Amino acid sequence: MTISALGNRIQRYAWGSVDAIPRLLGRDNPGGAPWAEMWMGAHHRAPSRVWSAGRWSPLPELIDRDPRAILGEAALARFGVQLPFLFKVLAAARPLSIQCHPDAARAAAGFERENAAGIPLDAPARCYRDPHPKPELLCALSRFSALVGFQAPRHIIENFSSLRSRTLTPLLTDLRVSPEGGLPAFFRALMTLPMPDRRSVLSDLRRAHLPPPIAPVVHLLIAAYPDDLGALAPLYLNHVLLAPGEAIFLPPGELHAYLEGLALELMAGSDNVLRGGLTQKHIDVPQLLDNLSFRTGRPPVLHPLPIAPGLEEWRAPTDRFSLSRVTVSGEVPVAQRQGVEIVLCVAGDLHLRGKDTEHPMRRGDAALIPASVGGYRVTGAGTLYRAALPAPP
Repeated sequence: MTISALGNRIQRYAWGSVDAIPRLLGRDNPGGAPWAEMWMGAHHRAPSRVWSAGRWSPLPELIDRDPRAILGEAALARFGVQLPFLFKVLAAARPLSIQCHPDAARAAAGFERENAAGIPLDAPARCYRDPHPKPELLCALSRFSALVGFQAPRHIIENFSSLRSRTLTPLLTDLRVSPEGGLPAFFRALMTLPMPDRRSVLSDLRRAHLPPPIAPVVHLLIAAYPDDLGALAPLYLNHVLLAPGEAIFLPPGELHAYLEGLALELMAGSDNVLRGGLTQKHIDVPQLLDNLSFRTGRPPVLHPLPIAPGLEEWRAPTDRFSLSRVTVSGEVPVAQRQGVEIVLCVAGDLHLRGKDTEHPMRRGDAALIPASVGGYRVTGAGTLYRAALPAPP
């Protein structure tokens, strides 16, 4: 197997940017439609294609044909005949849904339950599109704004008290009596408010004098989703601002909403999303509540750590993927990890050179590096990001 070009699908969701991904890839967007995500992987919803033997072939088809050569022995033994990760470019021009992702047990059970109910895999009302968990790492390519993880209960109480809402005041009782144990009851009551109460709360929110760090985020959400209770999210979730090169890891069950910016997402090979608001897509509050972890505190911001000259890595607590960056001015040798890699060039002109294979890359190009290639060198001047399996402990 050789290093091969990868052709990837663009997802045109309404919240996407019309220019961020085209600019990153050096491509035109003549129709002016929003480009929200570019998927690089083998997920059945939008599998990449590989240039192999003079034609484009779906990546899942090539994996099935020769899983050992593409995935590698270690990946095959741990995850079976599947690519264990999904690599994305994400460009948010407006806020996208409040959501979380399931762990392995809930993903498998939910997938089986919806299959038994006869819900098609591509049905809009489907929550579980595969039986896999979805931990994910988000790495900012531009300034990136997000809401991630529950705030400490005392801050939630302070924020909601500032609304002076008669509807919400009784909901705070559980939090005051039992700050940690009361959070699930408080959030369940909030998410299941009857419609008349929701209208009253949103009216209170528009009139409230909110703390300065929260007010602009609330106004952003109200402008994008004027009738959605998700506009309250900045009062109970942590607002995180990432500079380019900074990253956060989201374990299963972590409530979050991305607001604005361009980033890379690397996750387990799953598309299971449980939504609670700020979206036109399917919302399933009971499933969201059943999957939440209710962890509190701000997520740690991850910075790339040097692992070799020209090589940096963001360390994430998962065995399913690893994100690293190669910055080249001349030559950087890369000792390939345990298996398959997907790489994306974001700047410059580069060559990937391995045993019996050579592949040129320019800005916007993606490539598949099968496990059978082994180690390789990156030459030229530029930057690429690598999605791979983690090194063994």
